[in-house]
Amino acid sequence: MPSLTSHEPGARRITARRQATRDRVLEAASEVFAERGFHGASVEDICDRAGFTRGAFYSNFSSKDDLVLELSRRHSEALVERIRAASRQEHARAEDVLQAVFAALADDTRGKEQWLVLTTEFTLHAIRDAGARRAWAAQQRRVRDELVAVVDEAVARQGLSLPMPTDTFVRAAIALAQGSMTQRLVEPRSLATGELERTVLPVLLGVDA
Repeated sequence: MPSLTSHEPGARRITARRQATRDRVLEAASEVFAERGFHGASVEDICDRAGFTRGAFYSNFSSKDDLVLELSRRHSEALVERIRAASRQEHARAEDVLQAVFAALADDTRGKEQWLVLTTEFTLHAIRDAGARRAWAAQQRRVRDELVAVVDEAVARQGLSLPMPTDTFVRAAIALAQGSMTQRLVEPRSLATGELERTVLPVLLGVDA
């Protein structure tokens, strides 16, 4: 189950010291996961990297699953905020807004690739573990709901009309972004960064790229 944090409804507030400990553990987990993968990284590895005991770890997180869920929440919040900021350009054409969104999606490519590898591994784990699957599905729903709100706002501002439900568009956009990144990781020279997104998403939106 995801840990309770101060920015979740009904969650207990935590002290600055405890938050610093959580932040350091999450930073260490991100590094170790990138180096060894979800299954290859142990709690001991993460504790050693963070400089904390197992007791400090388990007083903040229940498992490695809990770490990935919290990392996902933070990653998603940052991504949604970048997309929201890009979509709120004043007096911009739909094409300009779309280009700004693409630029936001294309930044920190290496970090996004590492995150894709971790979440792909965790998704396979979740498919086989009912508890992880429920928690991961709930996290994905929260991200989609936030993106639906951003897309609805941007579409209304530009006077556009999606040819499909917004949730379907968001699912398609996520699948496209993840799929194209996977292809680039397997075949590095097959696609330029954002090539599929820049080609397909404008078609779905009915605007020029």
